[in-house]
Amino acid sequence: MTNPASAPRFGPEEFRQRAAMIEAEIGQVIVGQRDLIRQTLIVLLAGGNALLEGVPGLAKTTLVRTLSEVLDCSFNRIQFTPDLMPADIVGTTLISEDDSGHKAFRFEPGPIFANLVLADEINRATPKTQSALLEAMQEHTVTVAKTIHQLADPFFVLATQN
Repeated sequence: MTNPASAPRFGPEEFRQRAAMIEAEIGQVIVGQRDLIRQTLIVLLAGGNALLEGVPGLAKTTLVRTLSEVLDCSFNRIQFTPDLMPADIVGTTLISEDDSGHKAFRFEPGPIFANLVLADEINRATPKTQSALLEAMQEHTVTVAKTIHQLADPFFVLATQN
């Protein structure tokens, strides 16, 4: 997590200007969705997450991908399906072997380890899988094999459902 004392400080006017520049840059890619862009930025800047309901083709993936490019943040998309397991989202612990033959456990992070995550069609997943996503959204951590792993900062999930 970033140390607040070392984080750049902006006055209210400079903050508004920077937010407007981000909004305008995203608006060059996603046309006619100004309210959606603004509301998504507000949620992101407030440290929250968002749920969008709607039919396919509303530029949800493009919105989050463009936002990640404008902010120079990592992006992943998770397509939720009935057979998706929690480990498919958060990652898993594997046994790896080095050149000398020594074996050790190693954590392989899942797609939730990105700054901006599109969780597409969350209503299709099982409650167990949804709970793995909810832990990440609420705590900004995931637990795998009794080990807690910290997620990226910033961390934002845009979830969708039909």
